[in-house]
Amino acid sequence: MVEVTPIIIDGYPFIAVSVKLPKTNLLAVASDKGYIMCGALDVALLNEKLRDRGIIAGRAVGVRTIEQLLEAPLESVTIAAEQLGIKPGMKGKDALLKMR
Repeated sequence: MVEVTPIIIDGYPFIAVSVKLPKTNLLAVASDKGYIMCGALDVALLNEKLRDRGIIAGRAVGVRTIEQLLEAPLESVTIAAEQLGIKPGMKGKDALLKMR
């Protein structure tokens, strides 16, 4: 099952996507500029092979819900995210606010 839900963080709109798969969930929350995602996100791939795209993204591991994704510290972020001031250890919702 796929759920797409609008969410508001500090008055700003974002889109949350949850894909329920056998034995796992894929979770992401996006703005027009970038996104945060669960551990399925391959930050190294985005930084190396897709670097020219300048993808703004962060990865949180061990999350099972959108709420957990928003509160979890980011484990890794892309180079383009770092250029916006997004750092590993930052809460997901705080990173999203820098992506608005």
